[in-house]
Amino acid sequence: QTDFHHAKPVYEMLPGWSEDITKAKTFADLPKNAQAYVKALEDMSGAPISAIGVGPGRTETIEINSFL
Repeated sequence: QTDFHHAKPVYEMLPGWSEDITKAKTFADLPKNAQAYVKALEDMSGAPISAIGVGPGRTETIEINSFL
């Protein structure tokens, strides 16, 4: 808890996107800014992102880093 007590938030602004991503089936189908957002999250967390939800349905998930 002591480490977190002294932590300071880091805010980073990233460009957004207005394109519909619900039909995306692959990472390459996503808008460039969406791809950059995912890569930024990986860089910030130090961990690979395994899946991206592009809608509420079960089939609306893009797997980008398989752990199998």
